[in-house]
Amino acid sequence: MEKRIKVSELLNSSEFDATVVVKGWVRTKRGSKNVTFLALNDGSTINNVQIVVDFEKIEENLLLNINTGTSISVIGKIIESQGSGQKIEIIAEKIEILGKTDPDKYPLQAKKHSLEFLREIAHLRFRTNTFGAITRIRHAMIFAIHKFFNDKGFVNIHTPIITGSDAEGAGEMFRVTSLDIKNTPLDEKGNIDFKQDFFGKETNLTVSGQLEAELAALALSDVYTFGPTFRAENSNTSRHLAEFWMIEPEMAFYDINDDMDLAEEMLKYLISYALDNCVDDLNFLSKRQQDEEKTKPQEQRATELIEMLKSVLNSNFERITYTEAFDILRNSKPNKKKKFQYIIENWGIDLQSEHERFLVEKHYKKPVIITDYPKDIKAFYMKQNGDGKTVRAMDVLFPGIGEIIGGSQREENYDKLLTRMKEMNIPKEEMWWYIETRKFGTVPHSGFGLGFERLMLFITGMSNIRDVIPFPRTPKNAEF
Repeated sequence: MEKRIKVSELLNSSEFDATVVVKGWVRTKRGSKNVTFLALNDGSTINNVQIVVDFEKIEENLLLNINTGTSISVIGKIIESQGSGQKIEIIAEKIEILGKTDPDKYPLQAKKHSLEFLREIAHLRFRTNTFGAITRIRHAMIFAIHKFFNDKGFVNIHTPIITGSDAEGAGEMFRVTSLDIKNTPLDEKGNIDFKQDFFGKETNLTVSGQLEAELAALALSDVYTFGPTFRAENSNTSRHLAEFWMIEPEMAFYDINDDMDLAEEMLKYLISYALDNCVDDLNFLSKRQQDEEKTKPQEQRATELIEMLKSVLNSNFERITYTEAFDILRNSKPNKKKKFQYIIENWGIDLQSEHERFLVEKHYKKPVIITDYPKDIKAFYMKQNGDGKTVRAMDVLFPGIGEIIGGSQREENYDKLLTRMKEMNIPKEEMWWYIETRKFGTVPHSGFGLGFERLMLFITGMSNIRDVIPFPRTPKNAEF
């Protein structure tokens, strides 16, 4: 018999009367006395292929065991569709049941399910239209990121997941140990004796591949990492995950302006790739989003998804300093009327998501890149400006998201880096290898981090980060 054909390929076929083999899961079943229609999907596309089952060819008893969720193999002929909505359908000549489903127990009935419910059955939610679309777009974005950097001559670096350093200095890290927690060895001072641990020192899951990527950039010029990162931050919000993926390019000989140019170019490339290659899935997610927006007051409704993607693609990102942003926010109506949850009063405060979104969605009505942040709210490795107060940081802010990229020019001056580390109580002994790069042929260099799931939120129009990663890891949740 012929090889199985995927539904995505089948729906583009015009070989009428050709016999094909198609396999998948039944989405819906409907019919009359003499004929039954099965909607079959195999995940290769959001669209189903209709299987027409004539009782003269297929036993009625077989059909009794076919329900929503049942997996089947169908041999049949391609015919021109008699109904609207599809170009072709299959007249079944033979059907084999591959896996039965109890219709009373199968959780995914042919109706709309809440996203909260689907998180409880993450082992099955891939089978829904929403998560099929999100997963295919996620794959497309992964591919596009690698293609973007490959085409620009960047080298992909695998940085360690287990690390002895805290790149962000935040301290919210997951400890990695092989010590017996019921009988933990202690040193003379009564502290845990990590010298007896597997690595002979305290180790954690990484929060960033940046520091190691910098080492590679100082030899290979243009590198990037794309890997999992972990934060033990007890945040149960729609924007936080304990395990998430980061894209972190590092470039030798780049200053802060080159860094911003690359970030803007990359984001536009990814949006363009999605619009060109994920049309059916984006159309579905757009319709889903618009149906949800109808329940909200007019002034709170989000821009239609594809229109939003195109508007960002066609915008020149606004570039402003932290001080300019601070002045705009302090003098804004929401701040003066105390509508912000976090009131803007004193220069030097960290901007919150509500402030970032005001700048993007209300003030400039396009993406914004903020530069030159106060050094006290940024990491130790950022290039210090001559004013002694700010650093050459840059954050890219997007509508609906807030910060999507955070980056900076890195401090290449050995003495300045060492002084800043002392000010922030970052132990020189642990970071000796990072500091040494500033002694041996140092150069100006820059980089940034793109939170992949935040990108996915923007591209898909979803509102909760738990719905754009297959198996979310959040406080008190490591199911599946």
